[in-house]
Amino acid sequence: MVNVALMQENGTQFDHDVLIIGGGLVGASLACALGGSDLRVAVVEAIPLGSSAQPSYDDRTIALAYGSRRIFEAMGVWDDIEANGAYPIRRIHISDRGHFGIARLAAADAGVEALGYVAASRAVGTALLQALDALPRVTLLCPAEVVSVEPGPEAALCTIRRDQTTQRLRTRLVVVADGGRSGIADALGLPARRIDYQQSAIVTNVTPGRDHEATAYERFTETGPLAILPMDPSRCAVVWSARPQEADTILGWSDAEFLARLQARFGQRLGQFKRVGKRQSYPLLLTQRREHIRPRVVLIGNAAHAVHPVAGQGFNLGLRDVATLAQVLSDAVAAGDDPGTMPVLREYARWRRGDNLLVTAFTDGLVRVFSNAFPPLMLARNLGLLGVDILPSLKRAFTRRTSGLHGRLPRLARGLPLSP
Repeated sequence: MVNVALMQENGTQFDHDVLIIGGGLVGASLACALGGSDLRVAVVEAIPLGSSAQPSYDDRTIALAYGSRRIFEAMGVWDDIEANGAYPIRRIHISDRGHFGIARLAAADAGVEALGYVAASRAVGTALLQALDALPRVTLLCPAEVVSVEPGPEAALCTIRRDQTTQRLRTRLVVVADGGRSGIADALGLPARRIDYQQSAIVTNVTPGRDHEATAYERFTETGPLAILPMDPSRCAVVWSARPQEADTILGWSDAEFLARLQARFGQRLGQFKRVGKRQSYPLLLTQRREHIRPRVVLIGNAAHAVHPVAGQGFNLGLRDVATLAQVLSDAVAAGDDPGTMPVLREYARWRRGDNLLVTAFTDGLVRVFSNAFPPLMLARNLGLLGVDILPSLKRAFTRRTSGLHGRLPRLARGLPLSP
């Protein structure tokens, strides 16, 4: 159990300027984004980075929006991510199983070379770790367990346990990036609203019988969305949403039965599926924290908002948190301000509020609308898909938003250096 108390100490000495709790993809991205600034950054992570036990660096695939590529390019890590196996999505095909609605998106609709990319978490994590190793102002404290976080008026005190030794670290700001079930956020008294979608995601990869032509498929079914994403020239990643009681059954099918059932659910657009990889399952939840900031504390990524994987928005949303927070903190330091004070953190919260609410409502709405069998709603959603397909202005707006290119963008999300 993490203990939280109010720190009353006054003083001017700090071990770090920013202490990031959580060394997963979001926490490591923030450390990389801040690595070239004047801030002294530390990352605390309980599980050894790069190990098989580290869930943020496993073989599961993630969809990276084009806007996320820009952020990684500006951070100087995109070339390594691409070299480790990021595959472009040139087109997206969206359909409602058993109904007439269909929408087809292309990179040209957004004026970009790709709508997004598919990469293994391990590929992104490896690139981030390589970058962190070269940043002298970033300290990795791993493996280390957070014992307590004590926010105070002048600083925050974080107590960690590492190698059977307890350390007390003073920092200007604590960034909580420890995932959707954040024990730190709970202990800080930041309540979470959680919705169980009564769905589990079955993730694997398959070999299609036809060339996927860099096309991603999002197919809505009665048990939830089914996504098939190009991950290299001969394989596709699969994210199959199913009812929880069906998940164990699906995991227990033979490879031949799994492929046959997937074929029946998806259809023949990719020909006959030939091979399937290892299958894993995880529950799907919506998590929203009502507050993302407190004095000396800010929540980012899934610790602040974990959304349904439909449309591949979750990690991209967290990465936009990273780009925005990095700019706000960098600008504050350049102006001589304390980066952990509420005026600075309120600027970050105001900037991110609209995007967070919109993406949460968008993903939640897709799941609810496309799983509802009410005939008028079924007609409306299929007409909506057709509208996106045939109306150029609507298609461009939809494509740019889902690609992370809409609204007020921080410098990193525009492909620019953190400091002007």
